[in-house]
Amino acid sequence: MRIQSSALQGRFQARRAADSTAMAAAARAGFAARGLIYILVSVISLQIAFGGDGGGRQADRGGALSELADKPFGSVMLWIVGIALAGMGLWRLSEAVFAGTGPNGSKLTERAANAGRFVFYVFLAFSVLSYAAGDRGSGSGSSDKQTDDVTGLMLKWPGGQWIVGIAGVAVVVAGLWIAVRAAQKKFRDNLRTAAMSQRAKQVTDVLGVTGGTARGIVFAVAGVFAVVAAVQHQPGKAKGMDDTLRAFRDLPAGPWLLALIAIGLAAFGLFSWCVARWRET
Repeated sequence: MRIQSSALQGRFQARRAADSTAMAAAARAGFAARGLIYILVSVISLQIAFGGDGGGRQADRGGALSELADKPFGSVMLWIVGIALAGMGLWRLSEAVFAGTGPNGSKLTERAANAGRFVFYVFLAFSVLSYAAGDRGSGSGSSDKQTDDVTGLMLKWPGGQWIVGIAGVAVVVAGLWIAVRAAQKKFRDNLRTAAMSQRAKQVTDVLGVTGGTARGIVFAVAGVFAVVAAVQHQPGKAKGMDDTLRAFRDLPAGPWLLALIAIGLAAFGLFSWCVARWRET
């Protein structure tokens, strides 16, 4: 009985830690950091859209970190962003273990998704903190080269074309799912709408729909390139975020199309800041 009591007490304390003010603050800081990265990617994308090369930077996470590092107090900001993303990872882990907020928080699929997000944010935080510590090869690498290398490796595996193709289809589906859910304003389910003014709701809706749709489109197009790489057995056909965004520029009316996507990514960054303010945690 004493052992059971200790176990129950331990679980209760862990649950309290997951629901603590500190954990909520970590989540909000993580959303704010995510928003900053998307806004910086948007700025670089706009530069690329209208004839520039983005200042020699990639329109992806690595380019965003490089852009941030060159700002006043850039090194300090990198540390803050890295720590904030680590906090986001811890919060996602607590959501996976103890069930998250919102109507679907306790579902197995949502817990599994949060476990995947935990892994992603741990990797992201590690790369940003390594970059802040002086390892300029960490976190700032081109997403295009990384995608090319990973795709090339997978295509060498037995059944590699099928694996890459299925992965590409999964990314396309994920992108469409992100865009559709954004258009349906599903993000409202996780926001404290009762605490928001009517104006705040309207602004958040516009940013959430615009930003989520643009983000979903970028994901879906990147998935299409992965499928093409699988079908043609050419790893170079797969594209990271930078090359995916540049592909929009090469279409008819491309510069304006890329500009619209860039504005959408900026909207997602601003939406992330709204989430940091009003997310249920």
